[in-house]
Amino acid sequence: MNIPSELKYTKDHEWVKIEGDIATVGITDFAQGELGDIVYVEVETVDETLDKEEVFGTVEAVKTVSDLFLPLSGEIVEFNEALEDEPEKVNSDPYGDGWMVKIKISDTSELDGLMSDADYKELIGA
Repeated sequence: MNIPSELKYTKDHEWVKIEGDIATVGITDFAQGELGDIVYVEVETVDETLDKEEVFGTVEAVKTVSDLFLPLSGEIVEFNEALEDEPEKVNSDPYGDGWMVKIKISDTSELDGLMSDADYKELIGA
């Protein structure tokens, strides 16, 4: 299972890549594997400012629909529009082309609440 050490993680199986005050967010390799074939990603919160753990979108797989929870408070500044036509990128490249949103972080103290790769591996029993 792929769990890159340079990323941060949440208990909701999202990964976070921090670049300055922008956080790129997607779901982990573990999460996409549990969901199965992803057929649709919906994010209608672009340009909205949300609090940490608010729902920012949904991901639909063949078997289920799951909410996506914001790992950090901030403004959703970008949605990966490639996922509209190719949602399967979340399955094939969850940490690359399968990213979901970019957030302008509003409270950097929340970064301390994110999990390291070791903590996340412990959470999922990897």
